[in-house]
Amino acid sequence: MSPVSLRRWGWIHKWSSLICTIFMLLLCLTGLPLIYHHEIGHLLGTEVEPPVLSSPMPQGNVDAVIASAKELYPAKKPMFISQEADVPEIWNVTLADHMHDHDYKPIAVDARTTKVITEPAFEGGVFMSTMLALHVDLFMGLPGMLFLGFMALLLLVAIVSGVVLYAPFMRKLDFGTVRKERSARLKWLDMHNMLGIVTLVWLFVVGGTGMINTWADLMYKYYQKNELAQILKQYEGKKPLPHTASVHDAIETAKAALPGMRVAFVAFPGTDFSSEHHYGIYMNGNEAFSSRMYRPVLIDANTGQLTDAPVLPWYLKALLVSQPLHFGDYGGQAMKLLWALLDIATIILLGTGLYLWLKRGKTGNATTKVAAHAHPLPTTTTLTGERS
Repeated sequence: MSPVSLRRWGWIHKWSSLICTIFMLLLCLTGLPLIYHHEIGHLLGTEVEPPVLSSPMPQGNVDAVIASAKELYPAKKPMFISQEADVPEIWNVTLADHMHDHDYKPIAVDARTTKVITEPAFEGGVFMSTMLALHVDLFMGLPGMLFLGFMALLLLVAIVSGVVLYAPFMRKLDFGTVRKERSARLKWLDMHNMLGIVTLVWLFVVGGTGMINTWADLMYKYYQKNELAQILKQYEGKKPLPHTASVHDAIETAKAALPGMRVAFVAFPGTDFSSEHHYGIYMNGNEAFSSRMYRPVLIDANTGQLTDAPVLPWYLKALLVSQPLHFGDYGGQAMKLLWALLDIATIILLGTGLYLWLKRGKTGNATTKVAAHAHPLPTTTTLTGERS
């Protein structure tokens, strides 16, 4: 590669890295506890456990579950009800005055006895909800999500440019070499390069899935205005009728339409995952992959009749795959541990890159030039814009 091309790639790597580094550090630091959000919830006491019953009981009527939750807040309306695959004994009911009400009331109800268990802390308490908000949108909603998506794009650019620069640099060195006998700054540079290559694939996967996740709201809105609008064309211009259909019966209808699948959550009319006229019942499978893939079933909230069970378009499937992959939520504790270790390695990678840039200057330049003359290597431009 010519010196001009190296300088050009070095400029791209330096500025894409510098612009996104602080935000990537924030995302890695907040993402680390989110990998273990269930375990942290157990430690903090925010995870709800189903009551132990003296004898096994079948699941009760879902309408009775919703009625029990509403007794706590009669003026509020149900927005969603959901059920974790590994805790089918609990229905999580979310009540609010309207869809965009910030005063959500989550209520855990025993699916067997239909009695309220507790009113858990929203999003797992103050600590976890703060970590989640910082990680997802910086407390800024959609603008914050899109901003972080742009930072993820810059990260991908930094990774690609870093690989281009690292390839000629390592022609005369063994993979992962750290020249400990040289200057401290050169050792940090080698450590930075080594961690960059070690975390390369993981960073690309997490950065790419993170960028896709920031488009979630836009994807859902596009789906509603296009594919979903075509399905619901028969309801166009009609005023929504009272929601008189039984939610329990609607769920049974959805199960009959998609045998072998389980209910993940139910979106009530007027929410972002349904229409003004329907219960949106989202079903998924029981396997590691199929449990992440939702299939919506639209049930008329007035008549209780099945309207449609559309297959989600490819872009929503890509989103659903990217969400658990982003947090290592596919392969149990082993994958979580791997994700956590790679997250920590990335924090060190970003920290060393920031250190190298902050320590740039006449001293660093002189030391690096002396080292380069003492041990001639193909030149490569680092995040700081210097060469080694």
